[in-house]
Amino acid sequence: MTAPKTIQLDPRDNVLVALADLPAGEQIPNSAEPYVLKMAIPAKHKFATQDFPVGAEITMYGVTVGRAREPIARGGLLSTANVAHEAAGFTNRNANYSWTAPDVSRWSTRTFDGYHRADGQIGTRNYWLVVPLVFCENRNVEALREAFEEELGYGRPRAYRQRVQALLKDYRNAGGKPAQAHDTPQHSDRVFPNVDGIKFLLHQGGCGGTRQDSRALCGLLAGYIHHPNVAGATILSLGCQNAQISDLYEEVQRRDPDMTKPLFVFDQQKAGLESAMLSDAIDQTFAGLVEANEAVRQPALLSKLTVGLKCGGSDGFSGISANPALGYVSDMLAALGGKSILSEFPELCGVEQNLIDRCADSHSADRFIELMRTYAARAKAVHSGFEMNPSPGNIRDGLLTDAMKSAGAARKGGTSPVNDVLDYPEYVRESGLSLQCTPGNDVECVSAQVGAGANIVLFTTGLGTPTGNPITPVIKLSTNTKLAQRMSDIIDIDTGAIIDGQSSIQGMADHILELIVDVASGARQTKAETLRQDDFIPWKRGVSL
Repeated sequence: MTAPKTIQLDPRDNVLVALADLPAGEQIPNSAEPYVLKMAIPAKHKFATQDFPVGAEITMYGVTVGRAREPIARGGLLSTANVAHEAAGFTNRNANYSWTAPDVSRWSTRTFDGYHRADGQIGTRNYWLVVPLVFCENRNVEALREAFEEELGYGRPRAYRQRVQALLKDYRNAGGKPAQAHDTPQHSDRVFPNVDGIKFLLHQGGCGGTRQDSRALCGLLAGYIHHPNVAGATILSLGCQNAQISDLYEEVQRRDPDMTKPLFVFDQQKAGLESAMLSDAIDQTFAGLVEANEAVRQPALLSKLTVGLKCGGSDGFSGISANPALGYVSDMLAALGGKSILSEFPELCGVEQNLIDRCADSHSADRFIELMRTYAARAKAVHSGFEMNPSPGNIRDGLLTDAMKSAGAARKGGTSPVNDVLDYPEYVRESGLSLQCTPGNDVECVSAQVGAGANIVLFTTGLGTPTGNPITPVIKLSTNTKLAQRMSDIIDIDTGAIIDGQSSIQGMADHILELIVDVASGARQTKAETLRQDDFIPWKRGVSL
């Protein structure tokens, strides 16, 4: 079967997308008169199916994605020189939305092996966290990293190791052994085989800046502490910073009123000597690791999955292959009672009305409208705007306007109802699809999705990006086969078979869900995990798209 050369994404569209490089003069079949290409059309780019006068509206995915800056002839290439950003407006919710869920009967009793937490959440990994409340403590967090990583089989040796060595000797002399340890080859050198690692989060926040940013940081860190992939946490505080210990406790209790996890907090200004604080932190963290190692994986239904939906380094194929495949996975999870999170509000520009109409109630719809308008106004206040979101790489590979990029990005959210709308850094509450206010920035967004409870992240890319996360596996999906072959060290799944006509979107979604089960069960590591791509950046609102 010959692979198609072009695709029309919606019957209302007045452009076609090239699925392969098309030479000038080529005739593209059409039910009426064939299109004759006025110039070469690179793969991933678009050409006009009609003559566009200046100001004419350009439609893709059935929505407005731009306006003609200058006349564009039928069969002519669209470019930033002749197309300007334009997006449809939005208004209040139309409550007539209906949805037909996909058939998920084959998945209804399927399970993954996860860590069952006291609050009912299920982890796909089992980590201990070491976190500074303020950037002043980053150096001390690094000291703890040096002390623990090599001695416990997670990294390289440096200072403070002797104290950990002594604790380890006492532990072994007392007969300490891993409970039901899984001594696979990759874990056989670990002292605590049932602990996937100690993760040390560094950041530049907590003081200076705005009080709102410090409070949001506490909320984000509380989301990581509450996260099902975390067994417990060690917190280092200087004492005088804006992000106070009491603020952190309040945010943790909002997410976990019963405070079900061990949380060890150390205040340097109260401790006096830095060495005294770090010695105490080492002792208590070691004891926490002993407890964390008691956890073992047990079966859990797929309804216990919370999946972050993300795209980065997007190209002109993102909205055709990988993103709609994620959308189908999201719909499958909604039908199974699981959760998914669609974020990146600057990349929902022009598709707001569809999402508003999909909201399960008017409260969620109104909140989404408010958050979108507030975010857009903040961007304008610093002389920016959503129209500035596409990167040079996006544009080079066919995403000419933010509305064009957004129309493809939104396909990650599938077609299911929107059951909740989250502001940053709130924690996911409802099953099904939630919208979460974040920037499009890869690391800021993934950091926020994990802080909201995502125990798996699906990340599509057309250009290649290595983004990962300290505590949640990030599964990377390429939109095209050339990328998967060129950057095989970072790509977990190639969805290029959809472009080639060798796979359906539903078939690819089944393949993705199979991999999710393996990764969630710990049977397979993602490429980002193997590379130790532990990216973490809290969002400072108003300064990032």
